[in-house]
Amino acid sequence: MSFAFARALTNHGTMLHRILILLLLCAGAASAQAQREAGLELVLLADASGSIDAGELAFQRQGYAQAITDPQVVSAIRNSIYGNVAITYVEWASNTAVVVDWTIVDGPETAQAFADALIGPPRQAYGSNAIGGALLDAKRLIEGNDIFAPRAVIDFSGDSIRNSSGPSIADARAAVLAAGITINALPILRPEDGRRAGANLEEEYATRIIGGPGAFMVTAEGRASFAQTVRRKLVLEISGTTPDAYRTAACCE
Repeated sequence: MSFAFARALTNHGTMLHRILILLLLCAGAASAQAQREAGLELVLLADASGSIDAGELAFQRQGYAQAITDPQVVSAIRNSIYGNVAITYVEWASNTAVVVDWTIVDGPETAQAFADALIGPPRQAYGSNAIGGALLDAKRLIEGNDIFAPRAVIDFSGDSIRNSSGPSIADARAAVLAAGITINALPILRPEDGRRAGANLEEEYATRIIGGPGAFMVTAEGRASFAQTVRRKLVLEISGTTPDAYRTAACCE
């Protein structure tokens, strides 16, 4: 092989190498551009277990739809650092079902679009309680999306603490907190149960559910105040503040 031919092959290989590097850099840049940014990743994890009938399920969805479009919530979103939040609505029972996929909400129009998408879909979560599995599924939704956010929160709501199947609540909670995800809670008190007599639902949620930096819970006392309670909770989560009246994770670890 002549020196000139060998040199030509070397130069050709070098050029191909440079082209390959350029293609990889372009692919990386395109991937970075494809990743969406938000100030908060928020999973609304709502109870759809056997204790929630069709009417109550629709009522819950309507409550969240009213809350997300409330001017106070929209204002909190617009005044946040990024001016937006990424939200998904998921119902849990023995299985979990995504009702509304990840949506970037940054104003009244996108908030209304999220609310509209929330009302229509049929029920897809059935059976008894699998709280541990629901928490882990919410974690996977946060870790597997295409969104970058400095904060991630699972907003867990329910009317009991039973865990009939799947991973334990303690193990799932530990895995979520180890991933840097905060768990807030919305215990729903049923009128006929009060504080559930022998088992105080609020105490159970404070000690076994919530956790992470600034974690808190807000109690839904009944149907009349449900949307108002959800609205208050969303404002607190979006703004990154904690209600002084409720116990936080710092006191419950």
